[in-house]
Amino acid sequence: MCTVLITLPDRLMQGAQRAGLLSRIFYLFAPASRSLAVLILAMMLAFSAAAQSYPSRPIKIVVPFPAGAATDTITRIFAQKLGEVFGQPVIVDNKAGATGAIGSSFVAAAPADGYTLLMATTSTHSVAPNLYKKPPYDPVKDFETVSLVAQGPHLLVVNPAIPVSSVKDLIALAKSRPGKITFASSGNGSSIHIAGELFKSMANVDMLHVPYKGAAPAVNDVISGQVSIMFDTLTQSLPHIQSGRLKALAVTTAQRSSALPNVPTLSEAGLPGFEITTWIGLLAPMGTPKHVIDRIHTEIVKIAKLDDVRAQLGSAGVQLVASTPQEFHRLLSTEVPKFGKVMREAGMEQQ
Repeated sequence: MCTVLITLPDRLMQGAQRAGLLSRIFYLFAPASRSLAVLILAMMLAFSAAAQSYPSRPIKIVVPFPAGAATDTITRIFAQKLGEVFGQPVIVDNKAGATGAIGSSFVAAAPADGYTLLMATTSTHSVAPNLYKKPPYDPVKDFETVSLVAQGPHLLVVNPAIPVSSVKDLIALAKSRPGKITFASSGNGSSIHIAGELFKSMANVDMLHVPYKGAAPAVNDVISGQVSIMFDTLTQSLPHIQSGRLKALAVTTAQRSSALPNVPTLSEAGLPGFEITTWIGLLAPMGTPKHVIDRIHTEIVKIAKLDDVRAQLGSAGVQLVASTPQEFHRLLSTEVPKFGKVMREAGMEQQ
């Protein structure tokens, strides 16, 4: 064995310095292995160059719901900020359908290069895996976690023409009209649907579920009076509540929302123990390089701390989170069994 001294040409030396390497690297190889040492070093430099060049083309963030929904609104805010930082377009691609399964499956099968991402939700990764006997994707094994982005409550809202002013009033009305009170959702098996089914179960009432292809058309029909009530995201409902087109009865979280401090929790309003929190988070296809995940995560954390973003989303009742990839992974691992239990107790059957 002997010490082999490798001196790099100027062009490679600059790359090595950018990668934090020493200008001269010593390898304890036999002279015959010098070519192997050079090859290893070249691979290291190539990896460093790839890490520094990301992103080199437009990035697509798939939102598995229609435009106009709360997830879409939040995603577009982050996409704009990411585009400014990356110097590349960050495009929001709405692939709605099957309670988010279409868009989620698309990203799960996409190249693991960091250029196709998914803004996942409680519906796509907590509920959907429990909805299907043979889920089209594994919520944990098919994705790399980047960051939990935000979380918040669902809000029980009613058309103002419905003669109720509290949750107890609604329960009494539903019991007096079995099967006549309708509740809208963003689709079968969505978190909004699950909230409605849990309400039916805990309140012991019979209401008719009316599924839509997304939350935006669902809330529009509640406003128009086509449907009686809905469990909606606070982000989407708040402007309609402020304008008087919707009436808020309760929030689904354990604590009241700072955006609507006078609106009680469902637990306070007559259904002790009722609690559902909705979340959204950024995922990438399994196998996406760690340096890409880390790069995106770093920027998500920075964006979540921006005053204009916090002001814009905070006023809509959204709690920005920006967790670590590891924290988000732990959440995904616990959410599936949690919602499976809720769905079984509500009597929902798998499709």
